[in-house]
Amino acid sequence: MSESQAAPNLRREQISSVEVGHASAGGFALRSPEPTDAPAMWRLVQDSTLDSNSPYAYLMLARYFAETCVLAERDGELGGFVSAFIPPEQPDALFVWQVGVGPLARGRGLATQLVAAALARKVDEGVRFVEATVTPSNSASLALFRGIAAKLGTRCKEAPCFAADLFPGNGHEEELLLRIGPFDPSDLSRLTPNPE
Repeated sequence: MSESQAAPNLRREQISSVEVGHASAGGFALRSPEPTDAPAMWRLVQDSTLDSNSPYAYLMLARYFAETCVLAERDGELGGFVSAFIPPEQPDALFVWQVGVGPLARGRGLATQLVAAALARKVDEGVRFVEATVTPSNSASLALFRGIAAKLGTRCKEAPCFAADLFPGNGHEEELLLRIGPFDPSDLSRLTPNPE
């Protein structure tokens, strides 16, 4: 067995405690993505208001960033995912690139659970901040990240990041940089729902 073949099983073992800790995420099982999940991730984005990326981007995320990406599935169907990574020059931050939740899973707090699961894997490595870029008109994403900051009892700083004229074509808004933190790892439990 090659090293690359063994990696997916190792990743699953590494997050088993995260899966148990987030089992109440609307009945969805949370796990790391694998390359076979990339097409479903891409389709979910196509059917949403998220920026469209190439299918190859999701293959790369599932293959090389699986430790910081999380997907939610139920009965073999993708309910949502978060793609994230640790910026090379900021080992104390988790940068959340996309949070996508399908229509049938919306309104259940799944987006927060996905971010919480990604954070739970990295707090032991010193992650104390969450970063993301959001357009000013994306009220749902702004509410998500501001809500995460509030639940963690920390601040959410907002600053200009990418100007609109940096995006090819017409119609893309500027992107604001949201920086949440610092937070205490013990406060991550505030992001999980209470058992019913």
